[in-house]
Amino acid sequence: GRAAPAGRAAGCEGGAMLHFFLLVSRQGKCRLSKWYTPHPEKEKKKMIREVSQMCLSRPQKLCNFLEWREYKIIYKRYASLYFITCVDKEDNELITLEVIHQFVEVLDRYFGNVCELDLIFNFHKAYYVLDELLIAGEQQETSKKTVLKLITEQDSVCEDGTDKDMQ
Repeated sequence: GRAAPAGRAAGCEGGAMLHFFLLVSRQGKCRLSKWYTPHPEKEKKKMIREVSQMCLSRPQKLCNFLEWREYKIIYKRYASLYFITCVDKEDNELITLEVIHQFVEVLDRYFGNVCELDLIFNFHKAYYVLDELLIAGEQQETSKKTVLKLITEQDSVCEDGTDKDMQ
């Protein structure tokens, strides 16, 4: 077989390794950004601006895959939010779209029909969901039920801690 790309374990060629995951509103406001490869803060802001503009300005009927720099941008719009990922050019677009969809489904079940306000006021929970699905930019958990169970357990631990603080 071919050698695994740098930063990826041999035998993991089937999945996609994300470089970043963005959640951007239709107005271009970044609501969530998770980076799996290091970049200086100034460069991250520039990348977010560039990628957001590319995705927001594209007509809806066009393909959700774009070549950008030495990467591929894969995005999907759900209601007023764009879920945007960046992967290597040789990575599988459909697997990446499935990761995006899984994240949206878990958010939907957790928040009960997630909306932009849920993500603004509970951004830490959105990050927690993403961290349960992806580790180091690679999908770790494919079971939505397992992710929801872990998040619910985490919520109860946090609530127990809050209850003790109030006493």
